[in-house]
Amino acid sequence: MVLECCMQDRTYLAYYGHIGQRFCVLNPTYVDLYSQLFEQQYEVVYRLEQAKLRNLACFFAHLFYTNALDWKVLNCIQLTEDLTTASSRIFIKILLQEMANNMGISVFAQKMDAIECDSLFPQDSVENARFSINFFTSIGLGVVTEKLREFLKDAPKLLLQKKYNELLQ
Repeated sequence: MVLECCMQDRTYLAYYGHIGQRFCVLNPTYVDLYSQLFEQQYEVVYRLEQAKLRNLACFFAHLFYTNALDWKVLNCIQLTEDLTTASSRIFIKILLQEMANNMGISVFAQKMDAIECDSLFPQDSVENARFSINFFTSIGLGVVTEKLREFLKDAPKLLLQKKYNELLQ
């Protein structure tokens, strides 16, 4: 109900984020429920109009940057060109920028490194890694892609080694 009310307003009101945060602090059951709700909402984000999408992203950003929700929930986001839509990219952009703006870019980058989110920083192919780097750079958060950039430097060698090992088996 809190999230529905939040999404109905024309602009995001931090009041709703504080309510969600308080629920999570008071009872761990709400942490699980909001984590599930994040995953469910992300799956249907393409159905939302822009104001609702923005309010949704700001609400969950508040829960993440206040550590009311575990950042591992972000693993439900597969940041590749094939697995995202324009709406989901806008949602991710608003979510991550809100988090970075409220935490500070250096703290945000440290936290992103600490969670080791392979779904946001895919290393399964060069194309997916480049897409992720380009996405983060275009939204002004390129600093968090340092590890992925290192991967890209060695990617041709690593991918060839991986294919070679698969052929041997």
